[in-house]
Amino acid sequence: MTSRSPSSVSIQTADFDLSAEVAALRHEDRRVGAVCAFVGTVRDRNDGDDVASLELEHYPGMTEKSIEAMVETAFARFDLFGARVIHRVGLLAPLDQIVLVAVTSAHRGQSFQACEFLMDYLKTQAPFWKKEVTPAGARWVDARVSDDAALARWGIASDNR
Repeated sequence: MTSRSPSSVSIQTADFDLSAEVAALRHEDRRVGAVCAFVGTVRDRNDGDDVASLELEHYPGMTEKSIEAMVETAFARFDLFGARVIHRVGLLAPLDQIVLVAVTSAHRGQSFQACEFLMDYLKTQAPFWKKEVTPAGARWVDARVSDDAALARWGIASDNR
């Protein structure tokens, strides 16, 4: 069994190491039969435009509490042993890692579902403000309708619209 908390949330400017994070999440927990991880990266295009950079802002404390509540919801819905969410803030460039969601469980089905659930939840409900820099200038990025639909399939209505 691990001495680490079964879940943790970090908001940070620094990059993360996927291998190290997964190893820490499953460290000496012999119950774990499945690990599912999603890493999101900054794209170089959005809405048909080139993207030179993406800047993320948040309210420290509030953002962590919001994501921790999402993780608690995932633990209530799925049979999980652990979860790790890292979301980066600050100025990021295309190819930079921006988010990690990793979960552990006894079986793959629960891990896949929980990982997808958390990403759908994060994409629309996490209190981040994103600004892209394009050749036409800077612009704020809103959640997409498709992101709201992804969250709705879990029975959760988006509060962004």
